[in-house]
Amino acid sequence: MKYITQSYFAYLSKFVLAATSVAIFSPIASAYAAVGFSTTVAQITDNSTEQQLLAHNEVETRSRPTIQRQTVTTVSRNVSVKAKKTGFSLAIWQPSGNFSEVIARISVKSKRGNDYLKERFLGDYKYKIKQKAKFAKGLKASDRIVVRLYDVQNRFIGYSEFECLSANTTVNLILSAKPTQYQVVRTVYGVDADQNGTIDTGTTTYDYFTQVRNQRVIFLSSSQTFQGSQFQVEGLSKIAATSIYPLSFTQGEFAVVRQSFISIFSSDLAEVLQATPGSLVQVIEVSNNSSYDISQMLMNYRQVSMSRPLQVGFSDISTNYWAKDFIAKLAAMEILEGFPDGTFRPDAPVTRAQFAVMLRKAFAKGKIRQGIAFKDVPTQSWAYNAISEVYQMGFLNAVVGKDFNPTQSLSRLEVLVALARVLNYKVSGSTDTILSVYSDETTIAREHRSLIAALTERGIVVNYPNMMLLNAGRVATRSEVSALLYQALSSTGQVANISSQYVVGQQ
Repeated sequence: MKYITQSYFAYLSKFVLAATSVAIFSPIASAYAAVGFSTTVAQITDNSTEQQLLAHNEVETRSRPTIQRQTVTTVSRNVSVKAKKTGFSLAIWQPSGNFSEVIARISVKSKRGNDYLKERFLGDYKYKIKQKAKFAKGLKASDRIVVRLYDVQNRFIGYSEFECLSANTTVNLILSAKPTQYQVVRTVYGVDADQNGTIDTGTTTYDYFTQVRNQRVIFLSSSQTFQGSQFQVEGLSKIAATSIYPLSFTQGEFAVVRQSFISIFSSDLAEVLQATPGSLVQVIEVSNNSSYDISQMLMNYRQVSMSRPLQVGFSDISTNYWAKDFIAKLAAMEILEGFPDGTFRPDAPVTRAQFAVMLRKAFAKGKIRQGIAFKDVPTQSWAYNAISEVYQMGFLNAVVGKDFNPTQSLSRLEVLVALARVLNYKVSGSTDTILSVYSDETTIAREHRSLIAALTERGIVVNYPNMMLLNAGRVATRSEVSALLYQALSSTGQVANISSQYVVGQQ
């Protein structure tokens, strides 16, 4: 066995992380419990104008003015760059009124391909009016952030929802003079790439109002039926007569404008999203220049942020199990799940069909080749769509001719090679020097050496129980695949780093 010096790891840690266009894909539509993988897929100046605002819902339904639909033009970048810059700063204002503090309950609906994951709790934050806080890491463009607002007596006072942009987003939530009576919020936001707290010149400013009535939120399409000066903040754009929304808020399956059925406290929410602030988790006092790591919050609140049917703990995964955090995080992301009996079966092998499902749900990648009709994958197969898509994306190849061998167990090498194809990383150092960390590096075939070296450079390789043994030919277990897949996502900045003594080069 080769001796690995500390200087090597210092050397390894200096490699620059490359990136590729990788995003997490949406869950597939059908379930197959036997394999144990998830397949889930406005100022109010007096009482009369306040009454006008309260009646706005009925007026809005009759008039239905045209909504301005604008999009932000962005320069195409790789995902890892986006992941580092995609975040938001949030400020809460009340130009007229006597509030000094409010509580913002923040949650996220993560975009997965053409779908969204279930809403996840990120924390309760006590803001002073005019105060700002930054939230970064663990977000990507098109994720939706939900903010439920409370006064310091824990009375609900308003709701907003906005879409993360491709660069840092600055967000302003503006309250009416009497928010406990009239639960209306103005939302103004846009790209703030230089993070100076103002919306960048030449970019779109999104500007709209939300109104809550009878536990339901209405995304208003116009501010024309009420005087909006009480919602005007110095330095922000004047209130638009016609609401300006992101395109996804007005079109498509997940449009929210003119929808009357959006409940602010639906029954399928996690308990923490329905509970009184401070009752289940501590309210965080926002201080000047506060900054919060969303990836870490998703880890911290993992157990309470999920709706009850989503399992993230398993009876056969102990609290000190080496891959516990990798497994729990992927389960929380709905990329995999356990079995109906509550187990995860971490030492069970992973078949090519199961891995295809995982890849399809974890990554989005353009198709690089035509699909083929595999003789051993009938159209009625539970994994048919996943196998077809990941083949066209270039992840997995046919085994012989037009056979896919869906029930064949995967080796660790096959898993690593598939991930290398997804990430398309290039080795930046000496391949032989990098691979010398492995005591069995001579067993790595020449055609695979640069691929494994590139993955090693970026902390994707996880070896248990011996970090220095790659064991490329060994059958990959469910726990090993979970760790490797998670580290692949981590290398792109999509998820938080998990500290583990078994991640090569992390020691």
